[in-house]
Amino acid sequence: MKRLYKSRNDKMICGVCGGVADYFSVDPTLIRLLFVLLGCTGSGILAYIVAAIIIPMEP
Repeated sequence: MKRLYKSRNDKMICGVCGGVADYFSVDPTLIRLLFVLLGCTGSGILAYIVAAIIIPMEP
């Protein structure tokens, strides 16, 4: 069973983008760019903060 976790190895701030990229099997840089583009509207910043609080760290 596949679970969403924050990454311990591939992280820049909290590991959210690395964990999401691992979950969807894509390059973490693409996810980071998506969050930056969404951050320009404000919704990306809020989404990242919520994800950093809600998503657990990988065991």
